[in-house]
Amino acid sequence: MLHRPEETEAFAAFLRQHEGKSLLRFLTCGSVDDGKSTLIGRLLYDSKRLFEDQLATLQSDSKKFGTTGGDIDFALLVDGLVAEREQGITIDVAYRYFATDRRRFIVADTPGHEQYTRNMATGASNSDLAVLLVDAQNGILTQTRRHAYIVSLLGIRHVVLAVNKIDLIGFDEERFVDIRNEFAEFAAPFDFASIVTIPMSARFGDNVIERSANTPWYGGRTLLEHLEEVTVETSDAEEPFRFPVQWVNRPNAAFRGYAGT
Repeated sequence: MLHRPEETEAFAAFLRQHEGKSLLRFLTCGSVDDGKSTLIGRLLYDSKRLFEDQLATLQSDSKKFGTTGGDIDFALLVDGLVAEREQGITIDVAYRYFATDRRRFIVADTPGHEQYTRNMATGASNSDLAVLLVDAQNGILTQTRRHAYIVSLLGIRHVVLAVNKIDLIGFDEERFVDIRNEFAEFAAPFDFASIVTIPMSARFGDNVIERSANTPWYGGRTLLEHLEEVTVETSDAEEPFRFPVQWVNRPNAAFRGYAGT
């Protein structure tokens, strides 16, 4: 593909602008329809990381495939497969890259359906932090617990419990506290280095990038503030060897091959 000189220079300038910044790899996970893809789309949109053609395509696709009425469907920024758009679900792992003034990010959007759990594990295998979404209406579900277990199994030490769709329960503080306490009790054996719980609405942007006036009872950081400031442990070559298995190849009963990065 040929690029115009001005496009090449613009991209080179972008790389120079962000070189030297620390990199955080994180994933969004949680049960189906808890808002994982919408959250990533909202992050990209509100952080002004979309080009004009991407925004135009998003607006057009929202009219064709959107599930939010007349509003922009931010999930379509991530759900690129035809089957994903037609069914309104995430099937494969989708990676997105963005940067702020403080940090660079690689985010993996992982599926919530039980049948695609192995794809979630693939996204988690190279992540430093997990954003675990919970629908404020439904609370902690079986798949929420399963994803938390996989996150701990793969050595991720930092978790953000994103209590999403808080707008649908009237920004109820008591319900938020109940979910936070229930997860803290469940996750205690995993010995995470940090669990930060944030009330948010990915659809409307509450506490994603900007602090929400609808949650005056919440005094913590927004999601982006936390992602910019959290300190994660760097890999140590002297630690015990860990091989992230991303695919098991078994063409017949006599052979089993493992692939990963």
